[in-house]
Amino acid sequence: MSLISIEGMEFFSHHGHFKEEQIIGTKFIVDFHLTADTSKAEESDELSKTVNYAAVYRIIKKEMEQKSYLLEHVAHRCLNKVLGAFPDIFDAKIKICKLNPTMGGKVQKVCVTLSTKDIQP
Repeated sequence: MSLISIEGMEFFSHHGHFKEEQIIGTKFIVDFHLTADTSKAEESDELSKTVNYAAVYRIIKKEMEQKSYLLEHVAHRCLNKVLGAFPDIFDAKIKICKLNPTMGGKVQKVCVTLSTKDIQP
């Protein structure tokens, strides 16, 4: 088993409970970690024998483009879509951080982390 991490994906999206968040938008940082059996890719050096990192990025990007009120909902959608596309993933975890959230004061970021252990199929 190998741990594959795709870290620091940056997106500008319009997620948020408040109307101004949905209109103005803000920057989000996403980290995605997955565990998969990469032994075939290790031997063959073939992309088709492992999880395609670029495909994972595209799935997450597409989900980040869809407005949601809650980061929890976005994280759940991303996790389910990636797992659906790559059934060989044994375990996965996503962390989504909203930079400069509307909190009534100075806050650098707020983050939600969700793993396969946390979701219902």
